[in-house]
Amino acid sequence: MYRHKQRMTMTAAAVLVPLAVACGNEGAGSGSVGPQQPVTGVEWRVDSLTTESTTLRAPAGARLRVEEDGTAGGNLGCNSFGTRATLREDRISFGALRTTKIACDRPRMTFERALAAALDRQTLTARTEDGKLTLTGGHGERVRLTRIAAD
Repeated sequence: MYRHKQRMTMTAAAVLVPLAVACGNEGAGSGSVGPQQPVTGVEWRVDSLTTESTTLRAPAGARLRVEEDGTAGGNLGCNSFGTRATLREDRISFGALRTTKIACDRPRMTFERALAAALDRQTLTARTEDGKLTLTGGHGERVRLTRIAAD
C-alpha cells in the first residue's frame, strides 16, 4: 500500500509541477501578446503604415523596439525617437515622442510625420503572428512590422 501511495504521489507531481510552472509564467510581465510571441525585447522593422485608406511603405531603417522596463525607441524613417511605453494585455500605450531633428527627403519626412502621429501619445492594439506585429489605432491607422532576426 505504501509503494502504491508513493507512486501515485510521484505521478501527480510529474503531471502537476509542469502545469503549475506553465500557468505561473503566464502574464508575468513577459511583454507577450500571444503565446510564445513576445513584443518586448524584440527589434521590429516597420514595413508600412495605413492611415485614411492610404498605405505608405516604410523607408529602410524605420524600426521600433519596446523594452520590458517601459522604454521604447527606434527610427521613424529619418529621425531616431524615444518614449515611454506601457504594455497591458494586447494594448501598447506610448508617451510623448522625443526625436532628433534631422531633415531628410520629402518621402521619408512624409512617412515619418505619419508614423509619429500614429505613435505619439497613442494607445494601439497589438497583434502578433508568425514574426509579424500589427499595431492598430482607434481611428483605423495600422502599422505593420516584421521581427528582425537576432544575430
